[in-house]
Amino acid sequence: MASFNKIILIGHLGRDQEMRYTPQGTAVSNFSIATSEKRKDRSGEMQEITTWFRVSLWGKQAEAVGQYLTKGKQVYVEGRLRTEEFTDREGNKRISLEVTASDIQLLGSKGDTGMGYGGSGGGAGSSFNEPGGGFSKPGGGEDDIPF
Repeated sequence: MASFNKIILIGHLGRDQEMRYTPQGTAVSNFSIATSEKRKDRSGEMQEITTWFRVSLWGKQAEAVGQYLTKGKQVYVEGRLRTEEFTDREGNKRISLEVTASDIQLLGSKGDTGMGYGGSGGGAGSSFNEPGGGFSKPGGGEDDIPF
């Protein structure tokens, strides 16, 4: 039986992206995304739980969105998830959630700092999943319907 690994995230960038290039000239953008949810704890108090993901975006997509990936921006990311184990400075074993992105969309309105919830109702957002790393606005046609 075949296997499948896909993750979809909507979150806020925790820092500006870092762009680098491989020796072969391929662009790589690295950034982190925080997702959060609210839950009641055992005492009935609301708690906000934040999960961090490290994301890498490759090739023309990385070049196309690089200048727009700044701290606080809200983004949609689709890709493959894997875990990385490492030892921190204090010698504790840690696990990092790593995503290799295959699709990314900027959410929120133009000039939005990304701190609010954008992308719903106004059709705001930009997609960078076109072949060759092109730029397009979502909702361009029936082929863009996500279901």
